[in-house]
Amino acid sequence: MGTFMHFQSNSAVISAPKIGGFWLGCQAWTFNKRTVAEAIALTAKAGGKTIEFFPGQKLEAGGEGLGPGNSDATIAKVKAMCEQAGITPVAFGVTGFGANEADARKLAEFAKKLGIRTIVTESGPAELKVMEKFVKDMDLYVAIHNHPKQPKNPNYKVWDPKYVLELVSPFDKRIGACADTGHWVRSGIKPVDAMKILKGRIHASHLKDLNQFGEPHGHDVPYGTGVSDVPAILEEFRKQNYQGHLSIEYEINGDGPLEDVAACIGFVRGLGYNKK
Repeated sequence: MGTFMHFQSNSAVISAPKIGGFWLGCQAWTFNKRTVAEAIALTAKAGGKTIEFFPGQKLEAGGEGLGPGNSDATIAKVKAMCEQAGITPVAFGVTGFGANEADARKLAEFAKKLGIRTIVTESGPAELKVMEKFVKDMDLYVAIHNHPKQPKNPNYKVWDPKYVLELVSPFDKRIGACADTGHWVRSGIKPVDAMKILKGRIHASHLKDLNQFGEPHGHDVPYGTGVSDVPAILEEFRKQNYQGHLSIEYEINGDGPLEDVAACIGFVRGLGYNKK
């Protein structure tokens, strides 16, 4: 067993300015046809303050993809891009990792060097057991993400918040859930109901509003114009004294619907949850 590389524990608190009382920005998947550099710039242009990166997005046209294999120089370059744009990197995912110390260490050290707080994944108990030691040593968070229910695949269980709670409960409390509100709606689950089940273990969120409830092919719409009841979701986050980030994630246009993203940010700002 190798020794830990020790890092200063500065990831537990997000340093970005809040919008409407929340750390708010984009999941870079909203701009998945763009580069990392473009995703950072567009998030800033829309008014966001944070970004959640996803694995493999090209840093620049023709460049390498973002991930644990990056050199320290590449990671420093990404951090400099963020700093110049006024954007704080807060999370990385959805990503997998193996149930071995080498894989977990590589991902954890990458996350820490990038300055993020939370690794978003759909990994199972064996992987979480290995990652837990790095969560404790590096003061990182891990959040189990939910995609929609898969009727033809009963082995896919993380769509169900009750299962996610059961999955994470044996581990350090920094291992919890990523509340993807859109995928809950696609699964026929009211987001606030799921949030109440996972109270105290939500560490990340892909905050979405959809045009239909319980429809697998429902699509993203600006906050407040769909069926997800975003005001109630934000109120529940406030009640739970939520200390994670909110990532706007659109999945219908990989170039990024900039006006819609800006409208979502304006909606949260307009509600004015600035008590915390």
